Amino acid sequence: MASNKDMRRADLGTMSSTMPMAAMFTRNRMIGWVAFVFSLQGWLAESPDQKKTAATPAYMSVLMSLMALVVTYFPLFLPPQAKNAPAAAMPSS
Repeated sequence: MASNKDMRRADLGTMSSTMPMAAMFTRNRMIGWVAFVFSLQGWLAESPDQKKTAATPAYMSVLMSLMALVVTYFPLFLPPQAKNAPAAAMPSS
């Protein structure tokens, strides 16, 4: 006999919305990938009732986590420029 209890995790929604921000702030790639997996799980496990009552659609959290991955991998494609050291003072003769 199957249980009627909904086995979806409610905390995946919270995690999938805050982890991309943490990945962008820290530029940590591992947090970005975990955020992507959590948001993808939340999107795939979304029920029709959750779609009707949600303030934002679940695919927005997937897009946000993809943006976090872009931000974390951004320095690989456009490396930051090194700042020039100030010129040493020339001794006057």
